[in-house]
Amino acid sequence: MSKPILTIVVPCYNEEEVLPETVFQLSEILDSLITDQLVALGSTVLFVDDGSKDATWSLIERFHLSNPFITGLKLAKNAGHQSALLAGLLKAKAYSDCVVSIDADLQDDTSVIREFLVKFHEGYDIVYGIRQDRSADTFFKRATAQGFYKLMTSLGVKIQYNHADFRLMSKRTLDNLEKFQEVNLFLRGLVPLLGFPSTQVYYDRKERFAGESKYPLRKMLAFAFDGITSFSVTPIRLVTVMGFLLFALSVVAAIYAIVGKLLGENVTGWTSLILSVWFIGGVQLLAIGLIGEYIGKIYKEVKQRPLFVIEKELTEQAQGQATVTSQASQPASARR
Repeated sequence: MSKPILTIVVPCYNEEEVLPETVFQLSEILDSLITDQLVALGSTVLFVDDGSKDATWSLIERFHLSNPFITGLKLAKNAGHQSALLAGLLKAKAYSDCVVSIDADLQDDTSVIREFLVKFHEGYDIVYGIRQDRSADTFFKRATAQGFYKLMTSLGVKIQYNHADFRLMSKRTLDNLEKFQEVNLFLRGLVPLLGFPSTQVYYDRKERFAGESKYPLRKMLAFAFDGITSFSVTPIRLVTVMGFLLFALSVVAAIYAIVGKLLGENVTGWTSLILSVWFIGGVQLLAIGLIGEYIGKIYKEVKQRPLFVIEKELTEQAQGQATVTSQASQPASARR
């Protein structure tokens, strides 16, 4: 296999504190990979600024002028991690043989990228970065994360256990990923659906180098719920099953009440009646909310609005100068 052109895609949101170190480490990795002839000259790092409010984009522009490895995309507004990542992947695939995605916080071990390339040369189209363990996490975070992966598996979703978005993908896998019409993005579930030869590389996750996590508990729960409802209708089927069970329970209660009346027994139970009303009312609200969630996803899909809008693009020229262009992304139907 000839030496591939590699692009490392890094979505960023308010990462000015960690960005200089991220640039340094990823530049060193690319330089060593080129020296060892694992990748070709022309391999780059593509930073995607997801509507940052700090100096993230200014730093990307500065590093682009001084570092031949650094390129960048600036989204017009915050589109979310998954959309920003997809923007970078689709841009990089046009000129790359393989693409590695990694977060800017340096918690994923950058040295593992070398192992990704070794696996790519062995013929694998997708290489997943898998955490060795979660011993460094708090009990709550470890329990909820493991519960999420187990729940997704039980719902029939094919997902890599303890894998986030640290992975290598070949050009042909990205070409096929672009065909998916998803607006409700959950790339961890989409990528395994492609079905190309894949393997895993295990690593130890580090502490965040600088700055604050962009995924507090609220966002993590929302992300998990999006993943579940985007890939499985099992939750809504469970509501149907619950409805049948409640109907059967109400029939039994009705028979009990009628028999008691015929036998002349007093049917007591204001407390049980009120509890039943509240319980059934709560189940109904839960069911309506769940149905509304699915309808909302359908609503987003049929509008086919663009997932992101690219405001600026930094590309590498032969002279090493920056070219800044402005463009808007096409609608999802045209783009894919």
